Amino acid sequence: MKKIYHVFLLIFGFFGFSQTTEKSIILKDAVSNLPVEYATVLILKTKQTLLSNAEGKITFELNGTSNIQVTHSSYHSVIVRSSALHKTDNIIYLKSNINDLDEIIVTKQHPQKILKSIVENSIKKLTSPSRLKVYAREFFKQDGTHTYYNDGLLNFQLTGKNNKFKSTILVEQNRSYGLINDEISSEVLGYNLNDIMQNYYNFKYLLPILEPKAIKQYDYVIKGYTANADYNVMLITPLDNSKEIRDDFKIIYDNKKKVIVEVSSSISPATLANTKEKKIVGSKNIYKSIFKTIYRVEGLNYYLVSSLEEIGFEHIFRDKKIDIEVRNYFVTTFFSTQNFVYKENEVFKDKTLYNKKNSILTNYWNNSGLTSTEEEEKIIEVIAAKSY
Repeated sequence: MKKIYHVFLLIFGFFGFSQTTEKSIILKDAVSNLPVEYATVLILKTKQTLLSNAEGKITFELNGTSNIQVTHSSYHSVIVRSSALHKTDNIIYLKSNINDLDEIIVTKQHPQKILKSIVENSIKKLTSPSRLKVYAREFFKQDGTHTYYNDGLLNFQLTGKNNKFKSTILVEQNRSYGLINDEISSEVLGYNLNDIMQNYYNFKYLLPILEPKAIKQYDYVIKGYTANADYNVMLITPLDNSKEIRDDFKIIYDNKKKVIVEVSSSISPATLANTKEKKIVGSKNIYKSIFKTIYRVEGLNYYLVSSLEEIGFEHIFRDKKIDIEVRNYFVTTFFSTQNFVYKENEVFKDKTLYNKKNSILTNYWNNSGLTSTEEEEKIIEVIAAKSY
């Protein structure tokens, strides 16, 4: 009887101490009380990375306790203990650092030359070979209606160095809904998974401001970054005389390690207002362009944490105009320097997940690192319902 009792205690203790609990955090601006989107949340115990959604929400599961680090380029970082999260939705208020940028830093070299050097060093420092477990999500909207959606849990194995990065993709799980009876075009297929990681690792999206002629097209300013004394911020804006659509850029970089921490760009309303509308068949009138990538330095490793790409444009055809919007997310949930073993026929080589048969083994999106908002959940349910 005593043996049975002891076994019961061991089993009870095992389940009691190994129980996984779900935690939820909502991030808000300390002054405006508005949700803070796209903050990076790191579970220090498991090294899992998560992003806050448009509602400022992060949901995750945790076995035991851990410190949780919250960072955002526009806010001061905070660290909270998971054991302090007792409520269903725990609100954490973040203090803005927007007004804390130091005065302009005057340099002997032109900021563009400094940026070129930092980009070159960043490419050299990015860890390769390495493996990124990534949750990818894409929404497609046509003429104001969401008509296609896909997401998946992917493994990107990166090899190569110095502008010669190559990625091999293995898809663990995926789902794709919509556009079964509609015509498939290049716009519908969205971003190319087979070159997107190389673009992030080669900093391809910075090419417009790295070209020699860009010095006459943009204004380059370097400022200090009070939230981290080791960081600087480079702000690059189109000059007023520009008649073309050009993005505003914000680049946060580690001034000691000479590597990029974050890149963001968008088209300002002022730029759009000065842009002449195109009417030629086949042309595109862009009205929205948002881009953001976040990188992490962790010991000797340096890798991509997340990305957001969003574009909206009006495509001109001979007899009609079609409004297209595509929004794509990447979240690196786990990073490893251990390569995976695979067979050649297991490698994913298509442009998107559209043509890949759905493979749903678990509700992987619930632990994806990016919690869907209520609005997004409704969109996914509607598109999925139309697919059957």
